[in-house]
Amino acid sequence: MNKLQRRMGTFALTMVGMGSIIGSGWLFGAWRAAQIAGPAAIFSWIIGMIVILFIALSYSELGSMFPEAGGMVKYTQYSHGSFIGFLAGWANWIAIVSVIPVEAIASVQYMSSLPWKWAQWTHGLVLNGSLTGKGLGIASLLLIIYFFINFWTVSFFSKANSFITIFKIIIPGLTIGALLFAGFHSGNFTYHHSVAPNGWASVFTAVATSGIIFAFNGFQSPINMAGEVKNPSRSIPIAVIGSVLIATVIYVLLQVAFIGSVDPSLLVHGWHQLNFNSPFADLAIALNLNWLVIILYSDAFISPSGTAITYTATTSRMIYGMQKNEYLPKVFGKLHPIYGIPRPAMFLNLAVSLLFLFIFRGWGTLAEVISVATLISYITGPVTVMTLRRTGKLLYRPLRLKGLSIIAPCGFVFASLTLYWARWPLTGEVLFIIMGGLPIYFYYQAKVKWKGFRKNFRAGLWMVIYLLCMMLVSYLGSEKFGGKNIIPYGWDMLIISGLSLVFYVWGLKSGFETEYLQEACKVNEEMRVREEEITSEPYKETAV
Repeated sequence: MNKLQRRMGTFALTMVGMGSIIGSGWLFGAWRAAQIAGPAAIFSWIIGMIVILFIALSYSELGSMFPEAGGMVKYTQYSHGSFIGFLAGWANWIAIVSVIPVEAIASVQYMSSLPWKWAQWTHGLVLNGSLTGKGLGIASLLLIIYFFINFWTVSFFSKANSFITIFKIIIPGLTIGALLFAGFHSGNFTYHHSVAPNGWASVFTAVATSGIIFAFNGFQSPINMAGEVKNPSRSIPIAVIGSVLIATVIYVLLQVAFIGSVDPSLLVHGWHQLNFNSPFADLAIALNLNWLVIILYSDAFISPSGTAITYTATTSRMIYGMQKNEYLPKVFGKLHPIYGIPRPAMFLNLAVSLLFLFIFRGWGTLAEVISVATLISYITGPVTVMTLRRTGKLLYRPLRLKGLSIIAPCGFVFASLTLYWARWPLTGEVLFIIMGGLPIYFYYQAKVKWKGFRKNFRAGLWMVIYLLCMMLVSYLGSEKFGGKNIIPYGWDMLIISGLSLVFYVWGLKSGFETEYLQEACKVNEEMRVREEEITSEPYKETAV
């Protein structure tokens, strides 16, 4: 039987995380966050990091327990059965596969404002924030290049990604240093005598819609690549948590540099009127930093492309995982006999990426969709990890997080609040897209004659009602978050927090020892035996 090849070490896996996180988010995120929240955007990044870190901690324990390809689309099935397992997997796949075209769009959008005469032809690539026909052609070519870089082997992918990621960390560092020393206006942080000129509600909205959640989304990649890691119990938590913390430092410093480098004359009409096509490059041009301009336009290809290359690899493992859950045709579970790559899954993701590219066309629009879909997929992680502590007590846990009984519900509440902050009607639109995947689930249930459907449906019913309640509160909520203002500001977030805890408890009580968990225990046991062979010591649970 074909198996994915375990060749990746801790450094390579951390580079996968950093390569996924540092993409187009840093090129556009600081501008979008400042436009929405003003100088208080700095707090938006910190809040985003807290939300992601609480979620990432839950998934780190899951990833170390089940080091499987495409693990993020499997875990909830182990704790609650196929119905909610499909919903979580579908939402996660939608969120991740969308990243591939958004990175291609980012590269083309930056290229559309090249200042040199020989590059005048690029100015017709984007019109009113959307790619033109010529822009779509170049973006499509980039998607095909990402595809072929991953087509042969994980080893080649690891080497290419590690090199690109190192470059991607250096460039933001140079940008931060150059902007801080070339033209820093400290008065920008209290311009119009306010750190938060658009109100503190805008700080929360920026977390969900400016690309902050999207920018941190790459923490999932090391987990989805877990099936190809040499020592998952050590590498996964280091790669996941380490990449989030390193990225936070970079993002906050970039935000500080961006806010301080804006010419105060551009802020006369407020931060919300601050418009750039290529944010950091435009600042560098204004400060006559020509060397930085060249580097930034080069990096506009390298950073997004590095992320897209990573996601091209990880999304194919997600499709592979969904097929193993029997949600997709068997062809998508086939691995190449020599390279161990799920090539049919790669072809499917390429087709979907091209579809999303032609439908959405703009970075901002697609980044918002990704952020909300990602939050929906995050919801199940904290519930799953705590449920498995009850239903899978005998499972081998290389990593056992202390305080998870507090971390998990906090992560659930934080993710729910951030989903609400995304504003109506965006929340409703994306929830509708997620629900749109259910016909596929029902089709495959019909093929197996609805085997165990009632039990699986009951175990996942809490998630459906949760999503409907979130949609309703978002519609009725404060006008600060796009609602009808029937529920006033302040009370809306209190209600979301209370409802979240109710659904969290309901989710825990709905879990059961599924047939999928029994199968996963075999993988878990194989890992225990393998790690004992590596260390030559009996299993001892590691608490962190």
